[in-house]
Amino acid sequence: MRLQPRTVALLGAVWLGGGLGVALGLREVVRLQARTARRVIGKPLGEDVHAADRTYKRKYGEPLDLLLLGDSIAAGLGAETAKHTLGAQLARRLAKSTKRSVHLHTAAHVGSETSMLRAQLAALPAGYRADVAVIVVGGNDITHRVKVSESRRHLGEAVRSLRERGTAVVVGTCPDLGALTAVPQPLRAMGRLASRQLAAAQRDVTTELGGVAVSLAEVVGPFFIAQPDQMFAVDRFHPSSAGYRRTAKAMLPGVLVSLGLSDALPHGHHGPADIRPRPA
Repeated sequence: MRLQPRTVALLGAVWLGGGLGVALGLREVVRLQARTARRVIGKPLGEDVHAADRTYKRKYGEPLDLLLLGDSIAAGLGAETAKHTLGAQLARRLAKSTKRSVHLHTAAHVGSETSMLRAQLAALPAGYRADVAVIVVGGNDITHRVKVSESRRHLGEAVRSLRERGTAVVVGTCPDLGALTAVPQPLRAMGRLASRQLAAAQRDVTTELGGVAVSLAEVVGPFFIAQPDQMFAVDRFHPSSAGYRRTAKAMLPGVLVSLGLSDALPHGHHGPADIRPRPA
């Protein structure tokens, strides 16, 4: 995609200017990046997701409650069938690992920003308490230019609320937007920088509050970059069924650690200070 003269001029200001001019130029480039990403990606998948909530591996008994919160990735947009969503694939893997049935409850919504986690929690059934909550959010914060400090604050509120309920928390940090080949360079590079800054803030606040953070950019990002045709859905933005399978596999160790069923954190997983990563 050819860059517009306005964008080229702004990039020139970023690289050649200084002080306030650079800051203003960067802000404008990010604004253009968000607009470009929304135009290029569009909404070929719509906003309807497969209903995957049910009890998995019921025969095992003694069910665990798994709660999915966040945006379209947590909701499973892009999966071909209900069983291919992130929640369903993670529930099945958790059930097989623990030999316990897993009841999945998906409260995530397509298009959600981190600020919307509060409403998702408020909408849960009265008295509901999950054993573990998995949160994936952040991409919409980047495209809508939400300040990292605001995103961090809202995520911290959600993690704290869940922990106070006695729910273990696992956060899949903001995916690497630099993997979105549908967005042209150099705008894609700006997305990579912004998403990694947000992911670092999400990791820090999650572990500070006793949760486990899984760096999606580290543990699954390389697969999306190397195999985009397999890992992405038709919109080249959301994961495909294969992408969700890879993501669920990567997040499972963090879920097991959060539940106290393992103490081994692989590379890219970050736990509270009293949990040390497994040596490479």
